[in-house]
Amino acid sequence: MSRRLVHIGSAVVDYVYRIDALPAPGTEKTASSYARVPGGGFNMMVAASRTGMKVVFGGQLGTGPDGDFLRAAFAAEGIETLTQPSPSMDSGNCVAMISGDAERTFVSWPGAESVITLDMMRPVKVSPGDRVFTSGYTLSYPGSRDALADWIEALPADIPFVFDPTPVIAEIPRPILDRVLARTTWLSCNTNEAVEIAGAGDAQTVAVRLLSEHCLKAEGVVIRAGAHGCLVCLADGGTRAIPGFAVHAVDTNGAGDTHIGAFVSALSRGLSPWEAARFANAAAALSVTRHGGSSAPTGHEIQEFLALRDRAVTAQGKEQEATT
Repeated sequence: MSRRLVHIGSAVVDYVYRIDALPAPGTEKTASSYARVPGGGFNMMVAASRTGMKVVFGGQLGTGPDGDFLRAAFAAEGIETLTQPSPSMDSGNCVAMISGDAERTFVSWPGAESVITLDMMRPVKVSPGDRVFTSGYTLSYPGSRDALADWIEALPADIPFVFDPTPVIAEIPRPILDRVLARTTWLSCNTNEAVEIAGAGDAQTVAVRLLSEHCLKAEGVVIRAGAHGCLVCLADGGTRAIPGFAVHAVDTNGAGDTHIGAFVSALSRGLSPWEAARFANAAAALSVTRHGGSSAPTGHEIQEFLALRDRAVTAQGKEQEATT
């Protein structure tokens, strides 16, 4: 049985500038560093691949310098592209400004990844054991959302589908969003995105509403809360808050992507949703201690990180027992 991640989202090139703070309107800042790196869906794919999952890409890459750059990055990570490159467009790009507090601001330019047709996706075949993923970015583009929604709805019923609505959720037409949510097996989103879909409330209330009103076929939802960890709510009624890990963050770009990739990879290896969420929290924590969006750790690094944290908790417990 196959155990692949079939990624049908988008990949772009990130142009990353590090600055102490965003410039005021009409002023200019000099960046302390600059890098050109693969971004977008690439970050999620890398997280899954580095934690032991075979990854294939069923989205669209372009023809031009940015498309060539992404193809080289895919090859370096062992990620196969199933589709032919666009004959007329280069891949898109995104300017990311990382400020001194590790937060980021983006300006993006859509390219080939924003134009998807069913004919283009014809080579993308799924097999038993595969998990399919897409993000809200591809669904926000007028030139890709209808074909992608049709393709998702036509997936075999036994193929799990994972969806991340992303910060552009407000740009996805509600009918398209509703169709995709109705086919979702696992929804992973941050707190703002969850509220955008299901309305205001505490995280547990919103998660229950997501399952009962929007993701009727889902096994569960994950609501990410950055350094605080995440809430996992299952369709069978189980809910747990999975704590995050305190680390010194230097770059939060790609942390959500890393979390989703690690979570899906862990599920595919048979971990429970709770175990998978803790594994994903550790992956995201490690990623923010490193510069660059595709800074996902390996599975071995995550296991070492968790083992160290477990030993520290055990030692602390023994110290507390000795003083009581």
